[in-house]
Amino acid sequence: MSPTRRVLIIGAGIAGLSAAYDLSRAGYRVTVWEGAPFLGGLAAGFKADHWHWPLEKFYHHLFQSDHAIIQLAQEIGIGQDVFFRRPITSVWKAGRAYPFDSPLRVLLFPHLSLPDKVRMGVVIAYLRFSRNWQRFERVTAHAWLSRTMGQRAYETLWEPLLRGKFGDHYQEVNLAWFWARIHKRSPALGYFRGGFQHFVDTLASQVRKYGGVIETHMPVEHIEPLPEGGFRVRSAQTTWEGDAVISTVSPQTFQRLAPDLPATYLEQVRNLRSMGAVVMTLALKRRITPRDYWINLPKQEGFPFLAFVEHTNYIEPEHYGGDHIVYLGDYLDPDHPYFQMSDEELLATFLPALPRFNPDFHPDWVTGYWVHRATYAQPIVPVNYSRHIPDLRTPIRGLYFASMSQVYPWDRGTNYAVEIGRKVARLVQSDIPVR
Repeated sequence: MSPTRRVLIIGAGIAGLSAAYDLSRAGYRVTVWEGAPFLGGLAAGFKADHWHWPLEKFYHHLFQSDHAIIQLAQEIGIGQDVFFRRPITSVWKAGRAYPFDSPLRVLLFPHLSLPDKVRMGVVIAYLRFSRNWQRFERVTAHAWLSRTMGQRAYETLWEPLLRGKFGDHYQEVNLAWFWARIHKRSPALGYFRGGFQHFVDTLASQVRKYGGVIETHMPVEHIEPLPEGGFRVRSAQTTWEGDAVISTVSPQTFQRLAPDLPATYLEQVRNLRSMGAVVMTLALKRRITPRDYWINLPKQEGFPFLAFVEHTNYIEPEHYGGDHIVYLGDYLDPDHPYFQMSDEELLATFLPALPRFNPDFHPDWVTGYWVHRATYAQPIVPVNYSRHIPDLRTPIRGLYFASMSQVYPWDRGTNYAVEIGRKVARLVQSDIPVR
């Protein structure tokens, strides 16, 4: 073995690259294997030939409270490339979008009475300023919100949010998940000049600067603990041996890669449930809405998708060759038909809904479209979820598991990917110091 500790990181999403950055700087010999042909995981971008900036495959932005990723951007020299704006986010009700991102706009919302709004405001303020999230995980968001906010406010605004995110599982989700959204999110939204891919590429270049090796097209097949300590990890192309392994892949993939883990730990991993995501991105000749960035769409309104996101009402079309960019996205169980439909079939399913946002819309506005799917995109967090999360340290010394299912009580996102990646890097440094 080399006198320097060798660490393999499985997955080159933001969590894996953040861990690789810290460990390579600390003197570890870091190798990152990514099964896909690109870096960035769910934050990865793609780019049409005439665009100046890449665009995220799955819609992304930052919040002002996302200190972990903002700090890391500063450390790697691109802090000046983070900027914040306050685009309009809306809710759809009875055939139109209503801006719903400030106290005044909430007061102007016509589908709730003033007493309903006051009651809802008191509850939101209570959640926002509460710090003890542990007590909130003992009850479901469905039961607590319908009781405290009142049935009308809950059914009008918050039940559609839960249904949209979690489908048939919405009544299982605990209140701590909802608390985290209220407690940390801001109306001002952040973005990177050059898109999130700029952050990913800069972070990867820093890993390489400190001696780290990053390889794509390297899906892992098996993690084998060695009798004398350390690990042998096999991909289709080659084999790696070293001192520690960090896996940042989905729970389903990890349990397949590491069958030698104790049964109790594997059972914890196996019990982590999640929703998938299907997102269609459209390039259009014209904008659809005059102002809305994000419109939440209740399932009962009959749309074939959950979210309408007009990205170029937030980021200027000039960065995309003058194209107007719209995301149409949904969170779905991994066995939903959308995961099996062709891109053309999905386009035919989604386009008929667009005249509801703009009666002038015509399919010939579409100059390009892309579909991206991920079967692991949104963890489902039931009551007392914290008691069942697998430890980042697995029972096998030197093997670590860090996924978005473990960032709880926070919701998944790039900020918490940075946070968990750096956390697991600190564990490695504590457990297996550089010799």
